Amino acid sequence: MSNRLSLIAFAALALCACSPQGSEKAAKSGDGGGVVNVYTARHYDADLALYDAFTRQTGVKVNRIEGKPDQLVARMQSEGKASPADVFLAADAGALWRAQNAGLLQPTSSRALNDAIPANLRDAEGRWFGFSRRARVVAYDSTRVQPEEVDTYEKLASPRFKGKLCVRSADSVYNLSLVGALLEVWGPEKTEQWVRGVVANMARPPEGGDRDQIRAVAAGVCEIALTNSYYYIRMASGDDAKDKAMTDRAKLAFPSLEGRGAHVNVSGGGVAANAPNPENAVKFLEFLASNEAQTTVSRMNYEFPAVTAVPAPAPVDAYASFTAHPMSVAAYGPRQAQAQSLMSAAGWR
Repeated sequence: MSNRLSLIAFAALALCACSPQGSEKAAKSGDGGGVVNVYTARHYDADLALYDAFTRQTGVKVNRIEGKPDQLVARMQSEGKASPADVFLAADAGALWRAQNAGLLQPTSSRALNDAIPANLRDAEGRWFGFSRRARVVAYDSTRVQPEEVDTYEKLASPRFKGKLCVRSADSVYNLSLVGALLEVWGPEKTEQWVRGVVANMARPPEGGDRDQIRAVAAGVCEIALTNSYYYIRMASGDDAKDKAMTDRAKLAFPSLEGRGAHVNVSGGGVAANAPNPENAVKFLEFLASNEAQTTVSRMNYEFPAVTAVPAPAPVDAYASFTAHPMSVAAYGPRQAQAQSLMSAAGWR
């Protein structure tokens, strides 16, 4: 067995071992009437509130199994047709594509979903739908950087920021999706130049998550950093006084890609290919597209609603006027391998 296959098998076994026993038993007890079994790579309090609200409205109990996207994909593959998974949820279109590409999601025909979720935020065949949006943008040191210096993605790789950029690792699906989007628009030659410029501009080797990049900007380690918008909004609006104070210095900019707006990604989900409770699975996804659910996830997790008719609640509304690039988020996943190759070749670790 290859090392990669061994790691996948180990990940699947590890996930099985660490799942709560009660949830494990419940996830296998679906009788087609009163449960929906959700395999989720999301781990937010907002999601728990959504599950409770769905159960109150429908009487359908939500059983959840949590894990990283690749772990959940490996688990569903190992379970095969006997998998109890009804719904797969993930926090990036690239991760949703991985499940789709593995044949683990089935097409869903739902007028409610098609009417609510814009076409560029879902799979064309209905295998998954985006239910919240986040922009991959820039935190910048407002004492050293002018907003117009970071108003395009090209400028992040310019000599102006040599040794002044903080970023997380190349294997972050958020970064892979961003580079995949650049490949879609620019092609490989210009994207390779941009990636090499980013590596040349790094203030330190990639480390930590998005909030660590924002904190590094506020601490003067770097002048700019790539981050998802909701991490910044959470820090600026949350209860952690220290993090909140950092956003007095570190501000948020929404660069434009080819003059058409900032790169946007989604959290979303789809119906599992072997779902034992497919009707409840569709009902659950339709609930996630409801006005109530859209408002809840935005208010509690600081993401932007995916449904255009739903206004962003406070405090997200203060950041919601940006222009989002209209590219289909389904384009990111198929570009992941090429993106990873370019980043590795350039030394983005």
